[in-house]
Formats: sequence, C-alpha cells, structure tokens
Amino acid sequence: MARLQGKVALITGASGGIGLAISKLFAQEGARVFMTDIDEDALKKAVEAIGPDRSAYAVADVTKAEDNEGSVKACVDAFGGLDIFVANAGIEGAVQPIVSYPMDTFEKVLAVNVKGVWLGLKYAIPAIAQRGGGSIVIISSVAGVIGSPGFSAYVASKHAVIGLMRTAALETADQKIRVNCVNPGPVETRMMRSIETMAAGGDEAASAGVKSQFEQRIPLKRYATPEEVAYLTLFLASDESSYITGQIHLIDGGMRAG
Repeated sequence: MARLQGKVALITGASGGIGLAISKLFAQEGARVFMTDIDEDALKKAVEAIGPDRSAYAVADVTKAEDNEGSVKACVDAFGGLDIFVANAGIEGAVQPIVSYPMDTFEKVLAVNVKGVWLGLKYAIPAIAQRGGGSIVIISSVAGVIGSPGFSAYVASKHAVIGLMRTAALETADQKIRVNCVNPGPVETRMMRSIETMAAGGDEAASAGVKSQFEQRIPLKRYATPEEVAYLTLFLASDESSYITGQIHLIDGGMRAG
C-alpha cells in the first residue's frame, strides 16, 4: 500500500530541486499534492509531470500572509482538506562577511526563510487540525546547527526555523499534529550551484573547484540528491513516524558525526 494513500500535502518552493522531488515522491506514494512557488511556468511543468489528477498549484510568495492563507484555502478547495505541510521554500542570500553583508539581502533571506515558514504554520495548522491531525515538515539545513563564515543570514534563518519547529511541536501536540525539521547538508540543486559560484567570487569556471572542496568536508565525499532528502521527508510525513515530533533530522553525509 502507498505510504501516503488518501493524504493531501501542501508543499512550498515546489517547482524545483528538493521541493519538486518531494512533490513527485509524495504523489507516487498516494498523496494528492498542492504545490506553491513564485515560478508559474515551472509549476505548470510540475503538474504535467505528476499529473493533474494528483496535483495542483498556486503561484504564491511565502512572505505574504494573504498568499499563505490563499494557498491553504486553494488546497482545501481542490482536494478536500490538508494532512501534510512541507515548508520548503527558501533562498541562499549572499556569501559575504557580516561586516559587508548587504542589509537588504539579509532582510530578504529572513523574510523568505523565517517569516515564510511562520506564516505557513499560521495558516496550515488550523487546516490540519480540522482533519484530526497530521504532519508538518520544515526543511532547515545543516547550517541550522553549525556556523558558517560568509553565510550569516542563511545560518541565522535556518537556526530560527528550528526554534519555530520546536515551539509548533509543543503547541500542536494535543491536536495530534507532529512537527519536525529535515536538515540537509549540500544537495545537488540550483541553490548549491549559486553558492559555489558566489564562493568562487562569481567565477563560474572556478565553481567546480569550490564544489570539490565542499565535498572533501563530507565523510561520504558527495552531495545528497534531492530524492534522498525527499525520502526522509516522506518518512516524517507518513504514519510510520507517528511518535516523532519536535526533532531535528540531519541528512548530511556524516558532516556532524565528528
């Protein structure tokens, strides 16, 4: 039997990378998936790939309350309810020391990565409670448990969502809602290509060398695939993890083993 048979999932940042991998896997496992992002063309392609019988989308900016509220309503209208919320939308920001980090970039990273998650929780929790409970998974990062020079905004945001997760887990336990974080290390996505290029000073030709340096810091000597992150998210979304809430789940190739 499919692990999410009969479930409805709302996934933010769903048009590419980890979000798209989660959307596809959840649909394969029996869920109907409602995807949101700011890229409508990519969302349309995602629905085509998954199938309109199992998926739908809304263009949404997670930093706006009305978009979060509207996404939850559209999901409920389309599929009859909400059982699973995956707060995946996020941006990387800049790679610069704190003293020279652009203030507008810092504010944007916090708006998307923290405010966006908080707003998602605000509107998803009541809908999930109406179904008698469910699961919320917040995609954080290994940067949520360590410092990383040059990534002050990103690191701060990914630490912050762990605090949101723990608070939400305590606030919603009596509603039978479980809340957890998935914390990936580097993943083969557009975001890591951007980070590699920025770390190489904007030199795309040198970014391959940066990637090799990053990989050498990982005990398994490679990045994760989006699908590997999706499988961990699937476990936490499913009833198989029915006694797990308020926890950080690292998927980092062993980076935090030492």
